[in-house]
Amino acid sequence: MTVPTDDTAAMSPLVARLTRDGQRLRQADRARPWVLDTAVVVVIFLIFCLPDLRPWDGERHVLLMRFTRPPVAEMLALQAGLVLPLLWRRRNPSAAFAVITAVFLFQWSLGVLLRADVALLVALYSLTLHGRLRHVAWACAFTTVGLVLVAVRVSAVVSIWDVLFFLFSTAIAAVAAGLAVRIRRAQLAGLRERAARLEIERDQRSKLAAATERTRVAREMHDILGHNLSVIITLADAGTYASRVAPERSREALELIGDAGRQALEELRRMLGILREAADAPALSPQPGITDIDALCTRIRAAGPEVAYRTSGDVDALNSGVQLTVYRIVQEALTNSLKHAGADTKVNVAVAVEGTELRIRVRDTGAPSSKGRPVLPREEGHGLAGMRERAALYGGSVIAGPGHGGGWTVQATLDLTPLPGSQGGTP
Repeated sequence: MTVPTDDTAAMSPLVARLTRDGQRLRQADRARPWVLDTAVVVVIFLIFCLPDLRPWDGERHVLLMRFTRPPVAEMLALQAGLVLPLLWRRRNPSAAFAVITAVFLFQWSLGVLLRADVALLVALYSLTLHGRLRHVAWACAFTTVGLVLVAVRVSAVVSIWDVLFFLFSTAIAAVAAGLAVRIRRAQLAGLRERAARLEIERDQRSKLAAATERTRVAREMHDILGHNLSVIITLADAGTYASRVAPERSREALELIGDAGRQALEELRRMLGILREAADAPALSPQPGITDIDALCTRIRAAGPEVAYRTSGDVDALNSGVQLTVYRIVQEALTNSLKHAGADTKVNVAVAVEGTELRIRVRDTGAPSSKGRPVLPREEGHGLAGMRERAALYGGSVIAGPGHGGGWTVQATLDLTPLPGSQGGTP
């Protein structure tokens, strides 16, 4: 695991240098693992194998005189059997330990003492660090057998209990060191995995937030542009017809088109201002609410349809978020009525607060030319999906379909039960 630059700078020069050297060694080992394995074998051979190849001095090595000294060729074969399996101590630690243990037991059964027996401890450490943990128990059992055999062999010169204490201490130290390094590596791997997972989750949250924001902006833009453009187009068509039969009415249509266009521009500016940074955002007028539905109905009436609007219950006490949702749902429903039923339809709009529920009902009578015909399903586009999304923010639902006796009906229900810690706001 790479140490951050700031932490490295805070260390003493010696510790920082050792840390950097350790990082380079780990990187080199990952690139060429055979180099380290070969180096371990070479070091053990130079330190522990070469001294055994020198002639014995009987006065200085009284202990050695109690053991058999095989010919050099046999000694080299035993040393190779102990040391060479360390070449695959990391790739296959169980097999390496098994071979070394077999050679170790065979060697001591012949009464041969070799310094290369240290390879057994290296193999035990490597098995604990790299191998399967269930194999460690068996390795410890075979190691115990080998160490007891060694203690029995040297008991004529040294106390067997002293020998057992020394040998078992070294074996336990090898296992403990392997477990400590293994646990540390597992912790570092867990931290790296957690950091990678948190980074992925952060990216996913960012993408989800961006997608949610795009959906919200698209919904607002659809409500603003879709409604006002529908009204403007209908008024423009009416003004064109009025210019031929009643020229004085065409001026009124142009004035209404200007009002609708200015309102659309004002709402667009408000929307774009919200998207800017707070420091650059201009002073924004309040978002539309239930009190603005009267003006909305007036604009729709100017386009031709007859609109009847009524409310019941304490609608003025609703928070701004709920009021904006109600306004947008009514706006979209009226826009759909104007688009599909035409300018000669009649629309009834009702907003009612009943306990912890708010009900919205918008019903049109359909186009006059469709009387007596089956009502065809209207295309379910972004408008109806937007209404459902807005209602879902307040645990509600939207149902749209043909009404009894013709026309089209949109019914929405919102749950006004406040959530713990929730506050009114713009959905």
